Amino acid sequence: MATTSSSSNTPYTNGSSPISTIAQDHLFSILLLLPLDSIFHFAMTCKKFRNLTYSDTLWESLCVRDWGNSVRSLTADAKQQQFPWKKLYQQIYQLDSVYCRRLLLTHPQGGGGGEELMFPRPRASHSLNFVNGCLVLFGGGCEGGRHLDDTWVAYVGNDFKSILKWNKIVSGVPSGRFGHSCVVISDCLVLFGGINDHGARQNDTWIGQVTVHEAFGITLSWRLLDVGSIVPPPRGAHAACSIDKRRMLIHGGIGLAGLRLGDTWVLELSENLHLGVWEEIVTHPSPPSRSGHTLTRVGGNQTILFGGRGLGYEVLNDVWLFDTSEGHWRWLQLLFDLQNIPQGLTLPRVGHSANLIIGGRLLIYGGEDSYRHRKDDFWMLDISSVTSIMQSGTPPNPVRSKTKLWRRLKSKGDNPCGRSFHRACVDPSGCNLYIFGGMIDGLLHPAEASGLRFDGELFLVELLLQC
Repeated sequence: MATTSSSSNTPYTNGSSPISTIAQDHLFSILLLLPLDSIFHFAMTCKKFRNLTYSDTLWESLCVRDWGNSVRSLTADAKQQQFPWKKLYQQIYQLDSVYCRRLLLTHPQGGGGGEELMFPRPRASHSLNFVNGCLVLFGGGCEGGRHLDDTWVAYVGNDFKSILKWNKIVSGVPSGRFGHSCVVISDCLVLFGGINDHGARQNDTWIGQVTVHEAFGITLSWRLLDVGSIVPPPRGAHAACSIDKRRMLIHGGIGLAGLRLGDTWVLELSENLHLGVWEEIVTHPSPPSRSGHTLTRVGGNQTILFGGRGLGYEVLNDVWLFDTSEGHWRWLQLLFDLQNIPQGLTLPRVGHSANLIIGGRLLIYGGEDSYRHRKDDFWMLDISSVTSIMQSGTPPNPVRSKTKLWRRLKSKGDNPCGRSFHRACVDPSGCNLYIFGGMIDGLLHPAEASGLRFDGELFLVELLLQC
């Protein structure tokens, strides 16, 4: 092997290269800046680098880079068995199955004959959130078109539990409603809008604080947020999500006189969460008017809108990305070809749920089509390729993806029946999805001519990682 000199122009022979003299930790830092395919190409250059790219330490860093710090919780038990991080990365990347189970609910302590069971009644168009280790359920609609005004909390903690106990919280506020939105911001709940029994749309904004006490149990306090005089028009069946630690995004819904809306608003909260300012975001292009759709933040500055029911009562399957990078607001439509998607014609839906799971992808479940056929399928939407394009430069508008955005997942276990206007939320690990309620198919009853049937069961959907 030729000896090196101080001259930068000295050629290297016999396969030696300056990169071979770089310390391993520095090479790790370089590799972590590269996309996955470039890392594999790098591994093909020589045996030394191939061994380096198969290092468990490198793949641990890649898992955290691409899937977030929550991925470490998946290895808590397996790590003692020399769990391979490369295999974990592969399982998350190739995820194709979920396992469903119906959760058991406990009776009240000392429950006996004739005592009322402390379970939330069946409902739809409610809200369900995971905050401070708790599931929080509020409102919704039930049989007869009546709204509900009750709040329920079940403590889950950081560990999975197959049996949960619901606790009813009596506060009297917010008033009863369904079709409202409720998102988690800074360990608080932010609730907006909704519809009551009389069809009145609302546009009030509430802050809910959940606290877990060792001595007093779980408490939830609601307070009306002061947002000044500029507020979105009243609505229900809109979509909402948090876009950072102090801002919430809403879009569309059903407004006054049943008109479907297509406007976009952002609520910015003060640092102490006591005040809020609403701002309408007007951009071109923007998603058409709709209701019953979903908004989900997918990390960084991106939020995904999917589906819903349009102005002509048609059920939609379009995908839009809301981008807030560089201080600018913009909507971009993500185009895909249904012909390249297995069973792609089943994608259009309204009243579904969409949640961010580990791997930075959306898990979409249920909903109904134009004929009110309720669905029980699970789909995964992967937009990582699109967001990587956006991070490298300004993409054309609209964005057409040449990669596979959609994958239908197999479901095993105690699968929930088809449902729509249910609610679902994930725990901090991004691996456990909780589903409650919704409208399900049932037999016609004289007292309910519409044939609507509401569900009151709680399901847990676990991502099947074959570790």
